[in-house]
Amino acid sequence: METAILIERLAADVERVRPHAVPKRVLLGLALGALASALLLLSAKGLRSDLVAALQSGFFWLKGAYALSLALVASAMVIELARPGGAASKQSWLILPILGLAGASLGQLLYAPQDMWLALLLGKSWLVCPLRILALAAPIFVALLWSFRRLAPTDLRSAGAAAGLLSGAMAAVIYCLSCPETSAIFLLAWYNLGIGLAGALGALLGPKFLRW
Repeated sequence: METAILIERLAADVERVRPHAVPKRVLLGLALGALASALLLLSAKGLRSDLVAALQSGFFWLKGAYALSLALVASAMVIELARPGGAASKQSWLILPILGLAGASLGQLLYAPQDMWLALLLGKSWLVCPLRILALAAPIFVALLWSFRRLAPTDLRSAGAAAGLLSGAMAAVIYCLSCPETSAIFLLAWYNLGIGLAGALGALLGPKFLRW
């Protein structure tokens, strides 16, 4: 059989893909996972007791905006990598919010007495913060794996890492509703550690669970 005829026959019954099918599928999985993560937070730890007062604090919104900016970049990476032959061209954008937060951390340290630096870094929850973010990322990552079942990634390790980063960043957004910390350097160190752990775990699991 000639190659052209073979290709024509293979393509004859291909179902047309709807516009924006990949972003819609990824966002659906993200929404379902975020809902499950929020329910997990409410059942396991609950909201911070001073949430109403915290909503009037600029730092509360800084935490959420930082984590959300990472989630937006990671979602763009996931959408790119969900397609056959896709590559994560947006990954360099992650440095922008990190540099911004690093600048805020430096400014906070310059204005604080040196004997407070360690307290600003460790806060009250440095031991559990990354692990809580990682735990909250788990249902989001599972939901994104479900999204990928209808997609066709080819770079499985990178796709898994991007899905892990997205899960961790969205988990950090949700965790802000419970986290009482008010230090930029705490956010830079321990939020990023939790998000990074989720990304590393995603890279490890991607080749196994994203295979099609």
